[in-house]
Amino acid sequence: MNIDLVKEKIEKNIGKKVVVNVYGLRNKKMFYEGILRSCYSNVFVVDVLGSSKSFTYADVITGEVKLQYK
Repeated sequence: MNIDLVKEKIEKNIGKKVVVNVYGLRNKKMFYEGILRSCYSNVFVVDVLGSSKSFTYADVITGEVKLQYK
């Protein structure tokens, strides 16, 4: 998978609800539900309950971050 393809797919869904699953260290999992707000050259931003969380496209490629569009 290519970063440009991931970025393009995410950009098409700006303004939509997303569920973000983050797989961290020591089998720690985090779950966020919010609205995909913007995309930048290296990161994309999701608004979650009044705050912003940013994630990298590289994390999506490696599987550390998974997105589900609603």
